[in-house]
Amino acid sequence: MATPDWDFYRSFLAVMEAGSLSGAARALGVAQPTIGRHIEALERALGGDPLFTRSPGGLRPTRAAQALAPHAKAMAVAAETLIRTASGDADEVRGVVRLTASEVVGAEVLPPILRDFREAWPGVEIELVLSNQIEDLLHRDVDIAVRMARPTQNALTARRVGSVPLRFHGHRSYLQKYGEPRTWDELKSHTLIGYDRVPLPASATRDIGFEITRDNFALRTDNELAHLALLRAGAGLCPVQAPIAARDPNLVPVMADKFHFDLALWVVMHEDLKTDRRMRRLFDHLVVGLKAYIDGPEAGYEAP
Repeated sequence: MATPDWDFYRSFLAVMEAGSLSGAARALGVAQPTIGRHIEALERALGGDPLFTRSPGGLRPTRAAQALAPHAKAMAVAAETLIRTASGDADEVRGVVRLTASEVVGAEVLPPILRDFREAWPGVEIELVLSNQIEDLLHRDVDIAVRMARPTQNALTARRVGSVPLRFHGHRSYLQKYGEPRTWDELKSHTLIGYDRVPLPASATRDIGFEITRDNFALRTDNELAHLALLRAGAGLCPVQAPIAARDPNLVPVMADKFHFDLALWVVMHEDLKTDRRMRRLFDHLVVGLKAYIDGPEAGYEAP
């Protein structure tokens, strides 16, 4: 059996993602008939079993396609890693670094840090992945991660930057309208903004006397940027990273003496990357920049 061309797998993954030949063609920037030929060629190379069936909603993957998908995705990750690795220079600080962080850290904290890094090292290109999922550093889905939890995998280089306080806050307009809660019973009577399917860490509610559950939140979303937007709109009260809230004089801490929870902040990369100059430069720069973020605006980093 001849080995299928890598372009066939790229087209296959694009159809899996888009659910149609036209959507895959748009994603890859090629003609729709090309995608169709790639899928047909891949089916022939793999023994002739169909990979997709037509349905009213588009192309539906068969069992054969579902079995093939994780292996094709692993090939895609390996290809991206190969390209990033080859982009580096042994003598200069240049090349591509793929960095991941949570949505709120990536959007609210990292922009000025990355701006300063690019000014210092313009030869380094940064691919920023915003995700609250833990990306796989061992298999090089990403090169460097900013995490809010201690890494548990071996073969990683990790630096604990410090702790970020998480506190309930409310917008002044909301507090003027509904008052400021002083007790947990009063807090529970307010409109609370919080999680939908991804709960707070158990340690966040361990010492407050009652368990905070999904039902406590009247406005529910797992997107932390949406939490901030709702908070800034005066829609309710919400736990938020204190250094971010401190940038806005209209965001007021609520019950700070009763709700004490700190998020550990880590910078992590695979230990094999320690000698790569562009990886090491960005790793060290992130440690310094995030430490300044924890210490407050006077340490050098303002809101993006």
